[in-house]
Amino acid sequence: FRQRGMLKTFLRRAAVVTIGLIAIGATATWLAAPQLARFIFGSQADAHLVVILAVCLAVVTASNFIAELFTSLRLYRFNSALQFLLSLSFAVISLGLLVFRGPNVSSIVIGFLAANGVVVLVSLPLLRRTWRQLPGDVNSLSKRALWKRVLPFATGVWVVNWLANAFEIVDRYMIVHCSGLDAESALVLVGNYHSARVVPLLLVSLSALLGTIILPHLSKDWETGHRDLVGDRLNLTVKLLGFVLSVGATVVLMAAPLLFGVAFNGKYDGGLSVLPLTLTYCVWLGTAYVADRYLWCAERTRLASISFLIGLIANVGLNLLLLPRYGLYGAVLATTIANFIALVLILGFSRWLGMSIHRGTWLVVGLPLAFCLGPWVSFGVLSLVATIAFSTNLLLHADEKQELLGVWRRATERLSALRTKT
Repeated sequence: FRQRGMLKTFLRRAAVVTIGLIAIGATATWLAAPQLARFIFGSQADAHLVVILAVCLAVVTASNFIAELFTSLRLYRFNSALQFLLSLSFAVISLGLLVFRGPNVSSIVIGFLAANGVVVLVSLPLLRRTWRQLPGDVNSLSKRALWKRVLPFATGVWVVNWLANAFEIVDRYMIVHCSGLDAESALVLVGNYHSARVVPLLLVSLSALLGTIILPHLSKDWETGHRDLVGDRLNLTVKLLGFVLSVGATVVLMAAPLLFGVAFNGKYDGGLSVLPLTLTYCVWLGTAYVADRYLWCAERTRLASISFLIGLIANVGLNLLLLPRYGLYGAVLATTIANFIALVLILGFSRWLGMSIHRGTWLVVGLPLAFCLGPWVSFGVLSLVATIAFSTNLLLHADEKQELLGVWRRATERLSALRTKT
């Protein structure tokens, strides 16, 4: 739309539709509060939390819309500053509410709502300035032509996001509703599970952020006809990301006794027992969030939807089989297998559309399997893989090594220039 001189019209109409969908979603959540409370918490007693969540949904969606807009326009500094403000505001406001209102869930939800509200308010002047700097429209854009092109893709993206979100939380719902435990005991199990997810989810968040950042660049290469370059860059990104996430997961495994024994005060030993599996599937999930960018560039988001849908079905089926027998371990094992299925399907569909999957990419995908053998075995495997990467072309091709070397040289030159100025 920018190249065709229609960007402002597109953004204006997209904003109007988003506002309408926000109103519909928040109102529906508010009206269905008792039913949603029973579905989420296993009891209608927490319906008031769902009402707060309805308001939170509206504000968070607006905040996410602004973040995605800045990212798509490649205004990464603005977006990074807003995300930092969001984290800082959430921490300060939530801690303040916990002190003055006591330790309850509503304080956290209200804190998150307020933090996103702060981001929206602060971003309004930035939005206004950005809007003025955008090139004016030079061609007209009919509504039919716009939505005929955008609606199928937007629907696919929405389905992918919906399935991905359902994919991430279905195991906890299965614990609440299918474990055979009463609501209180099931929520205790969910609490143990959550303790094992606190740090690994940071790896997923990092991957999602990376996927969002690289998408505009990959899309530009795709639209200019450099589709092989998109595949090569995505292969390299997946390799580096998978290795970095595996290193981070290994560090978490080494620090696990300190984390659960000191930070969590020994209250969540059930979470400690499933931490290796949780790290395994979080690395796979994070990799999937980046690997599916090829399907997005090809405008075949429905294939990403199919991947997550099959993974979701596998998760539910395996939970029904494993959860009653093995408890929390069975639920996490089911989720791990489901994440692996989704990732393999995404890579398989990308290959079907023309992307060459390097053998080094498959090697990195298999790295998380070492987590279940302990931190020191995982460390040894990562050391071996690093040696292979530098001494052979099994993991990284020669041109990939040359590209990384060029990035390193440019980074050191910039660092030297900054030191000279200071």
